[in-house]
Amino acid sequence: MTSDTTAPVIVLRAARTSDVHAIKDLVAPLAERRILISKESVTYFEAIQEFLIAEVDGEIVGCGALHVMWEDLAEIRTLATADSWRGKGVGRAVVEKLLENAMTLGVNRVFCLTFEVDFFVRNNFTVMADQSAVDPAVYSELLRSADEGIAEFLDLARVKPNTLGNTRMIRQL
Repeated sequence: MTSDTTAPVIVLRAARTSDVHAIKDLVAPLAERRILISKESVTYFEAIQEFLIAEVDGEIVGCGALHVMWEDLAEIRTLATADSWRGKGVGRAVVEKLLENAMTLGVNRVFCLTFEVDFFVRNNFTVMADQSAVDPAVYSELLRSADEGIAEFLDLARVKPNTLGNTRMIRQL
């Protein structure tokens, strides 16, 4: 059996605190293009256990986070790939691992807010037409969260309008 030496080996691992600067570097060009929202370093440190890092030959080329919102609902956040690695399977590998992690945690629905609709459709996500994905009792509980991502998911008035114009998508696991 011969191996294809041109195919990159993408290594996925849990993020460490020392990766925060690389995460910020991955997000920065996407934030400049208004695809992602840049966050303060403290926010990344507080959520570091939610992040995965993708490396090729020791170079950090991608990241993504899984944020659990409820017993059966989580969000993929801060999915970013270095421009030079877009279209080479990094994003797909990160999403697949985050979905695997979601299943391990007992989550059976994962959503995202994205401009990359085609990418997420290829990963079996569908556009959410409304908020019926959230049971009314769960909705009332989620209202108690101070997390801005949850508020944006619920489309609460206290959150700035969706000025980015991204799309809510969801996948049943």
